[in-house]
Amino acid sequence: AYPSVLDVPDEIDLAVIIIPAEYVAETLEQCGKKGIKGAIVITAGFSEIGPEGKKKEELMHSIAKKYGIRLIGPNCFGVINTDINVNMNATFAKRYPSAGNIAFISQSGAVGVSALEFAFARNIGISKFVSVGNKVDVDENQLLEYLRDDPQTRVILIYLESLANPRQFIHLCREITGEISEVKPILAVKSGRTEAGARAAFSHTGALASSDEVIDSLFEQSGVIRVDSLEELFDTAKAFSLQPIPRGNRSVVVTNAGGPGIMATDTLIRMGSCLAEILPETKEKLKHILPPTASVENPIDMIADANENTYFSVLNTVLSEDTVDSALVILTPHIASKPEQIAWKVSEAAKKYNKPVLFCMMAVQDVASAIAILEKNGIPVYEYPEASARVLSHMSRFAWWVHRPRTEIHTFPDVNPQKVHDVLHGIRKKKRNHLMEPEAYQVLEAYGFPIAPYRLAHNLEEAIDRAEELGYPVVIKIVSPDIVHKIDFGGVRINLQDEEELVHNYREMMRTVRSKKPEARCEAVLVQKMIKGAKEAILGIKRSPQFGPLLAFGLGGIYVEVFKDVTFRIAPIRPLSAQRMIQGVKAYSLLTGMRGETPYDIPALTEVLLRLSQLATEIEEIEELDINPLMIL
Repeated sequence: AYPSVLDVPDEIDLAVIIIPAEYVAETLEQCGKKGIKGAIVITAGFSEIGPEGKKKEELMHSIAKKYGIRLIGPNCFGVINTDINVNMNATFAKRYPSAGNIAFISQSGAVGVSALEFAFARNIGISKFVSVGNKVDVDENQLLEYLRDDPQTRVILIYLESLANPRQFIHLCREITGEISEVKPILAVKSGRTEAGARAAFSHTGALASSDEVIDSLFEQSGVIRVDSLEELFDTAKAFSLQPIPRGNRSVVVTNAGGPGIMATDTLIRMGSCLAEILPETKEKLKHILPPTASVENPIDMIADANENTYFSVLNTVLSEDTVDSALVILTPHIASKPEQIAWKVSEAAKKYNKPVLFCMMAVQDVASAIAILEKNGIPVYEYPEASARVLSHMSRFAWWVHRPRTEIHTFPDVNPQKVHDVLHGIRKKKRNHLMEPEAYQVLEAYGFPIAPYRLAHNLEEAIDRAEELGYPVVIKIVSPDIVHKIDFGGVRINLQDEEELVHNYREMMRTVRSKKPEARCEAVLVQKMIKGAKEAILGIKRSPQFGPLLAFGLGGIYVEVFKDVTFRIAPIRPLSAQRMIQGVKAYSLLTGMRGETPYDIPALTEVLLRLSQLATEIEEIEELDINPLMIL
């Protein structure tokens, strides 16, 4: 013990600071004078407790910057490095984890404690553990950079409550999960799924885009696999740490009981995987192995009397086929089964092929030795078919990401940003913060969006003339700086077939708008060509202070907030992201041509999304935008 770190005669690499918060700044100053370049501040009592704590944290950060000290924390659980050349435990964990190839970054100390306990109980090895706390200096992005190049780490786990720099996070995760020679899966638990929007929004897009949708979009664009619990996090990490990445998403289920096989199959299909096709010649081979009462369809039900040789022969047969990318093996032990022998034979078959094999052992008692055999041979074991199928689906999804076609961000040369700036400058001069429809059309036309033909009319006589010019049927809409959502005030009339209908609806619309919003100024009426035979969609932009421009796509037009069938991405997006946005809505099949319908123009829709991305990226003044409805022909 020394009165001060300055009195220690030796050189010091790292300071672990565990003293009351009011003394941390002074101690860090002494560390700087001593030449210490790394510090872990476990002490709490900083920004997490309010303004006074925030001041202490800022002082601590300024001292660290002055002396070039890299700092983890404060208010953190500490750091573990199980590398045999280091073996450092700078935490107050009860147990030291075994060495492994899974790294874990946690923003919560309590979650970190639970995770280490969980890993210890499941015999899951850890390479690095870092609790980042308040992230005053080192955050998840710097740790990702380090773990990207760490030879001891094969899988990266993250528990997050917030992101320090989302765009840097996307860039790093895309690199780690898809661009380096030895890609590493990143699995994340992000809290705050039910957080409400921070403020009221003008647009449908703003109302729909909660923080959780943004996080989902960010992970989708980064190749990060989001899971819902610590159990699912470690279940999935175990498989990635022990098994190869599959080539595709075609899975085979091999079971000795029909019910568990169906449960696993349901989970695989629900999560986007598919069952591998069992070829006719393979079925013939299986029929020679299995009794007549067994099923040679996928899932393959070998029935209850399947022994270790049956498991080996069936698994060996299906894994040898090019149509199979992965296998889930299920054993429901009974009085005549021999789990240890089955474990040896499954391990023997799995070793012959570079394809992931997962095992579901639907028992707890008297199977410990069988589980040990499987895990010693690198086969992860799970208790329930749904859990094992969920893990296999995550692996298949990651395989798609790794092998996906690469596309670059596309920009269109025929856009006119200056015209947009001129329009927005004019709006600001009028002391308005939103655009009326004709002004919005000028912005969209400047970026190459196709607009249905329209004319402006300032009275009924002009409206009749404009409708004649455009040709019936037409739509009429109120143009008012005081009305954003026109339909809420009766300011839209559609499918007007002739002059008589136009006159009647014009007068009725004006009366309704005046009765619902007497103070609204009516500058004009927009007369527009009626578009028929189209599906209604919505495109949108919502600019987030933290994430930047968020793009939305959904089907349903005015009902989009009811159905909430919407996908999101952070701009700018690539063509593949645009296609995934479109395919990601539940109603996507409506666009592909159901029951003899002609398919809708998905390539044009993809282009419009890419143009929207460019608009959102280049015109930063746009806070929110809806194109609603976008008519897809």
